[in-house]
Formats: sequence, structure tokens, C-alpha cells
Amino acid sequence: MTVHKASLPNHLLRRLPVLAAILALPLLTACSGAPLITSCEPADGLTPDCRFQNPEDLVVSPQGQFILVSQMGDMEGDLPGNLVALAPATGDILALFPVADSVQPARGWGDAACRPPEIYSPHGIDLEQLDSGVHALYAINHAGRESVEMFEVLEDDQSVELIWRGCVLAPEHGYFNDLVILRNGDFWISQMFPRHANVIWAALRMQFTSYAPGYAYHWSPTGGFVRLPGTDAKFANGIEKSPDERHVFLNSYFGNELIKVDTTTGSRLGSVSVASPDNLSWSPTGELLVASHHASIPEMLACMDIDEGNCGFRFQIVAVNPDTLDARVLLDHEGPPMGAATVALPFGDSVYLGTFAGDRIARVSSGILAP
Repeated sequence: MTVHKASLPNHLLRRLPVLAAILALPLLTACSGAPLITSCEPADGLTPDCRFQNPEDLVVSPQGQFILVSQMGDMEGDLPGNLVALAPATGDILALFPVADSVQPARGWGDAACRPPEIYSPHGIDLEQLDSGVHALYAINHAGRESVEMFEVLEDDQSVELIWRGCVLAPEHGYFNDLVILRNGDFWISQMFPRHANVIWAALRMQFTSYAPGYAYHWSPTGGFVRLPGTDAKFANGIEKSPDERHVFLNSYFGNELIKVDTTTGSRLGSVSVASPDNLSWSPTGELLVASHHASIPEMLACMDIDEGNCGFRFQIVAVNPDTLDARVLLDHEGPPMGAATVALPFGDSVYLGTFAGDRIARVSSGILAP
């Protein structure tokens, strides 16, 4: 018997795309999966460094000598991770947190009632020089609790260290991905979807329906978490601010777009189409660099289960003009030596790429940034 859409109730009609996707998922998973990369040899202009654990996000240290790395455990917080520093000049890797004697609470940082984490699994990170002159690094934590951990960054000619100064606990249902620090110590942070939602079901709803549970929060010591108007997104991911801190740029991962919002009015000023955009960073010439994923849900799920090597699915690095929102592809890569890039960080004469699923950071010539 043939079933016609017109004969179905409206509530079933709305669910047809999701139901079809759920029925197809076992078949897709059986015949599709992201390629696993186990070799660690340079290829296609990319040079890998295979000494890391899911280096999901990267920032440059205050004096520009180190790359600070968020080594994510997993999204559920079951696998511990840590923060480390890579010295590109020497190749040294320094442990930053957790390390002994790195916890010194400070008044005025975060929530006074928030205590140091017992276990730690970082995700998105950001570094900013505050109005006070202090260099601060904030890091999302999924382990044991959903929180933002706050650090003071100290750097000299030979080393860099993080001193834990405080933290903020997420609100109910809070499930964070990335954040950006404001110069007064506040921050904007991306809320992916409700923390206790079924991940696969939520992903299917976001991909195949209008379901958009993500958005950005503004946190301040006096106001706590306040939702930023105009930032509704299908899985809010990477987030950045304009230099004047008026505009927020937010990636909608399953919406396949980067959106720009005026935070003073809540008006959405525009968007640009980018496939599954992950993290954001700034180029030396003032363009936003977007790590873009080209993978199916089964490929994403396969990458989350790897025990060695690196996920190999296709990614792009896309440059976006923050004023016009015009976009251009700088790098399009699939397979060895690294796939599934989550961030592109300019540093010296290279651009460094992190990943959420693998044992490596890769670098490529900064020549890709040229117009």
C-alpha cells in the first residue's frame, strides 16, 4: 500500500524527515564511517605533530611564544583532559593544568562559591588581556560539572603557566562549546543544546527540522547568564567578538551558517553559508577563520569512538570578511595526515590546525591566508 503525505496528520508530517533519518541511520552507519589515519607523515602541505589528545582549541600566549592547547577528553566529561602549551620554536610541550600548586582563588573572578574542579575535561578556550592589564584564559569544562574555569596567564622568556583563579557553574541544562572573553572580565558563551538531551536525537532534529535549541549567553558577575537575543542556532558552536565588542559572531553547526548579531539591539545583521562551522579565530588581516566540516552524522559518530590515530573526514578552512560576510575557501583537505580540523590558528609563518578526534596538531604554510 502506498501512503500519501497528504493523508497523514500534521504532527506526523512534521516528523517525517526525522523518522526517515532514524530509520536510515543503522544502514548509513553500517556502510559509512570516517577514515582512520594512523600514519604521522607530512602530506599535501600539512605537517603533523602526533603527541596530543584531541587538541580541540588553540590560542596564542600573551607574548606570542607558545600555543596554548585545550586537550579535550570527551563531550560527556567521562574522559579526563588537560591544558598544555606547545613551544613551536623548540617543540617542547609544557603541562599547564592540572598541575601541582596551580590553584589560587582570587576575589572578583567568577562565582565566589565555585570551588576548583576535582576532575577536568576542557573544550573551548579563549585568552584576553583584561582592562586591569591581567591576561586571562577561560576554559569550558565538561568533567564532573559543566563550568567555565578561569585562569591568570603568566609568561616569561622561557615558560608560561596558568594559575586557577575561579570558576562559574553552568545554569540548568547548560551545555557549552566555545566562549570569548570581554575586556571587563565578562564572557559570551555558546550553548549547544540542553545538556541531558539525547545527542543523536537532538542532532537529527537539528539537521532535518527547524529545531534550533542553541544560542549564546552573556555572563557577568552581577547578572549571571543572560541569553543574547538574535543568536538562535542549530547547535551553537564557535563564537567570536568584534574588536569593539559590539557584534557577536556565532557558528550554527547544523544550520550550516555563521551569523552576525548586534548585541546592543539584538538584531541579526546577516549570515554566511558555511558547511558545519566549528571554531572561529582571527587572521592577521582581520578576517574570521572558520573550520568547516564536510561529514555525515555516521562519520561524526565514528570519529568520536577512535582510540588511536586521527579522524580523516574532509574539512575546509574558510575566511570570512566580518563586515561584508563574503567568504573564500583557503584550504580544502581530506585524509592524511589529518582530517576533522576544528580550529585554524595563525602563528608565525604557519597556520596550526587542531581537532576534536585525534592525536595531532597539523601546521600548514601561512601562505594559504593570502588573498
